[in-house]
Amino acid sequence: MRGDITEPVNELDGDADAQHLASLGYSYEKQFKREMTFWGNVSLGFTYLSPVVAIYSLFAVSLSVAGPPMFWSLVIVGFGQFFVATVFGEVVAAYPVAGGVYPWSRRLWGRKWGWMNGWVYLVALLTTIASVAYGAGPFLSTLVGMENSTNSVIIAGLVVIALATILNLGGTKVLNTVAMVGLLAELGGALAVGTWLFVTARQHDLSVLFQSFGAGEGSGYFVAFAAAGLIGIFQYYGFEACGDVAEEVPNPGRTIPKAMRMTIYIGGFAAMFVCLSLILAVPDFAAVISGEDADPVGNILLSAFGPVGFKAVLVIVLVSFLSCVVSLQAATSRLAYSMARDGILPGSKLLRTFSESRHVPPYALLLAGLVPALIVIGSKVSSDALTVIISFAAMGMYMGFQMVVLASLRARLLGWKPNGAFQLGAWGIPVNIAALVWGVLGMVNMAWPRTPEDGWFANYVVLISAVTVVVIGLLYMAWKKPYLLGDAPAADAVPTTATTSSNGSDTPTAAAAAKDER
Repeated sequence: MRGDITEPVNELDGDADAQHLASLGYSYEKQFKREMTFWGNVSLGFTYLSPVVAIYSLFAVSLSVAGPPMFWSLVIVGFGQFFVATVFGEVVAAYPVAGGVYPWSRRLWGRKWGWMNGWVYLVALLTTIASVAYGAGPFLSTLVGMENSTNSVIIAGLVVIALATILNLGGTKVLNTVAMVGLLAELGGALAVGTWLFVTARQHDLSVLFQSFGAGEGSGYFVAFAAAGLIGIFQYYGFEACGDVAEEVPNPGRTIPKAMRMTIYIGGFAAMFVCLSLILAVPDFAAVISGEDADPVGNILLSAFGPVGFKAVLVIVLVSFLSCVVSLQAATSRLAYSMARDGILPGSKLLRTFSESRHVPPYALLLAGLVPALIVIGSKVSSDALTVIISFAAMGMYMGFQMVVLASLRARLLGWKPNGAFQLGAWGIPVNIAALVWGVLGMVNMAWPRTPEDGWFANYVVLISAVTVVVIGLLYMAWKKPYLLGDAPAADAVPTTATTSSNGSDTPTAAAAAKDER
């Protein structure tokens, strides 16, 4: 094992990619087309991560809770998630299979762990699509001149989901193009808007980043800063989408780890740039903290750009929301397809159906459109139910991440030696531990009760939703034992009773494979 990060320079051609996939147990005539470029892969991760969506959605809440220093949460979370992205890069280089966290955890630990990780992450993705589409509603309503009501937000959210589904059904090349257009529009818009605010609307200097302006009084500032840190936690996931489409990227073992890191770099820079420009343009921090100014983002943009310019900014924001939903749907469909291809999901026969003309799984894509649409429509019946469902989104993402991180650390300690094009070498275990510690802290922060005056349910809704999803998964596992279906490889990362193939990968013997029911 080498002591530094290793990225061999040899290039793999299409045949070699197909042979590598076949060596991992997936040799099918019906395959995805490897039409996603490096920058298309970066764009997919970036638009999924979507700094505009995260910052514009949570800026007011975070600023009101912790004041301007909430900016530093973007820096802290960025470093923590970089450790996770690096671990993911090493895992995807070894197992470049569609579906991301499910096949990774299945290979690293076993069938049960893989199924549960896939289940948790699938629910998280479906609820996140609904959350982002619903969040786009007010912006679209404002753009077209509709009054912001429950009905208008629902209609707008459904329009966003429908458009994203249609674009995804176009195939990998369309997805690649849409993702790149989304990146250029969102990044260009973020730079343009941020620069304009710095030049024409700046009210403060950088010293305000170290002043709380009375935020957090009573509960202690650390508690307030941790709560405001949710803006960073919500911001820095999306890089894993680069690995969800591993079978659509040439030379994925080399390309995807680099794309994941690039997503963190570009997304983090864009988020911090936009956030800083907004902070310095806030005219009265006390008004935001007290709740008197409930929409600082809208007020800042309207004041700085005027009615016409404000409409143009709304268009950029909506492009960001749409491209984010497109990327989320792509990741969701590949995860559902990957699990269905292994025969472990209800309706697997339908969900693993593959379009020979478009080279995408159409019914898995429809699943990624219909379920979020039903969640959005459900808000008409009960806004509280929508809150409960969507509250699981970010927590579920982190749970899915950390199940892979924990499985990776366990496999390393049991003897797994990553053999992909990207390797951490001697840094593997320290980085893995750092990623695990960071992820656990992030989940504790999300689940921590902060408003006792609102009652126990409001304080524990994130934890309740997470436990509910896990319990449902466990009950289904005990009832149907889906993890035993199919014959896809599992738990072959750890060299127990194994033979070593000519390319250096560990392949379990029949006895070892039959033994695995973990």
